[in-house]
Amino acid sequence: MEHNTAAARDDSRQPSAHDLEVLSRQLGRPVRDVVEIPARCVCGNPLVAATAPRLSNGTPFPTTFYLTHPVITSAVSRLEAAGVMNTMNEQLAGDAELSAAYRSAHEAYLAARDAIGRRSGIGAVPEIDRVSAGGMPTRVKCLHVLVGHSLAAGPGVNPLGDEALRQIREWWTTDRCYCEGAWDTTGEAPSRDLSRHGPQGLPDIVGRPAPVRKSANPAEAAQ
Repeated sequence: MEHNTAAARDDSRQPSAHDLEVLSRQLGRPVRDVVEIPARCVCGNPLVAATAPRLSNGTPFPTTFYLTHPVITSAVSRLEAAGVMNTMNEQLAGDAELSAAYRSAHEAYLAARDAIGRRSGIGAVPEIDRVSAGGMPTRVKCLHVLVGHSLAAGPGVNPLGDEALRQIREWWTTDRCYCEGAWDTTGEAPSRDLSRHGPQGLPDIVGRPAPVRKSANPAEAAQ
């Protein structure tokens, strides 16, 4: 039974041609070197892509997990714009327990990347040895990376990624699908990379506006 469960899990991580097309549509550019889908929407669409630790052109690539779903990337961008990373950095500086848990997340990230490298036949990439992503193990530099790690690893591994997921619950939750209308599903999938994407491999939230926070006050919402 355990063998069958593990096999089913491995099959769900293997990107299909349809997955790669969806990823390209989500990002607005053709994806490259995606080796696994470590987190999926309840409908089956990718939420997070795992990129090979060494790209096909030979470049070492430390950012293993990145968000692809436009609704999540937009919500996390809103947190970053609101200064949440500064608050988290202050918490790290003043909370030894949180700091230790965040360092453990860094180690978990490295172990996950090594495992993905082995599964994909790439093996070790010494150029990025001990280098994770997102600012780990001492700072928060990119919430998208931390949220991608939390979704890929599951709750309880990356405390700050988990906290960011809690803070975007008004806009996205794990228990329902937000895919309808989130990206263009018509026409051909992107085949030319026209974006200016950073180390995460993401354009600026695919050109979509950040979600609007819901107000608990009906009168305020009407303004």
